[in-house]
Amino acid sequence: MKGLIGKKVGMTQIFDDTGAAVPVTLIEAGPCYVTQIRRPGVDGYAAIQLGFGEVHPRRLSGGELGHLRQASLPPLKYLRELRIKAQEELKEGDRLTVEVFQLGDHVDVIGTSKGKGFQGGVRRHHFRGGPKTHGQSDRQRAPGSRSSTSTPGRVYKGSRGPGHMGFVRVTSQNLRVAMVDQARNLLGVCGSVPGPRGAVVVVKEARKQQGGAGREQNDDES
Repeated sequence: MKGLIGKKVGMTQIFDDTGAAVPVTLIEAGPCYVTQIRRPGVDGYAAIQLGFGEVHPRRLSGGELGHLRQASLPPLKYLRELRIKAQEELKEGDRLTVEVFQLGDHVDVIGTSKGKGFQGGVRRHHFRGGPKTHGQSDRQRAPGSRSSTSTPGRVYKGSRGPGHMGFVRVTSQNLRVAMVDQARNLLGVCGSVPGPRGAVVVVKEARKQQGGAGREQNDDES
């Protein structure tokens, strides 16, 4: 199983064997602990729950501490669940590090994008805005007409317009692993990943191994 929880450190660049500069995002991935195992016979699906980030016990509730004590684990702040194949041999209490990944692997990085607050239609949906001539001095960033008049006489649900922007679940897909630093628990992936510095992300084996890097919002799989 290739999957870890980590924190985004930031972006930098490294140089490959040909001397070309490669932009990478550094992720402090792991160490993670297997806190729970979901089995098809009991839960209906196969998955593991990973824990990351040791904290003081007073930071957790009694239920969270009891859940971790069942596997003799320290207090962990972040818990995430990843689907696995039913035949994989893992047990509660196992410790996973960046060693699960190798140079050249392709991964998906799941995180929460930066929040932009309330934004207008031009920035949120790239609307063109109104004309700058014929006296339209205050229509340059206006969204324009939203709907018809008497029919339907309302704005359809889901219509694009001003509103809250960012702070949604985003998946950066098919990113190549360019660096694995086991001593410092660092993972370097080519390109950008969602979220600000310090954001919690999930790194797992890519679902789409072929094609270029892409971005998928609101990934259904946890």
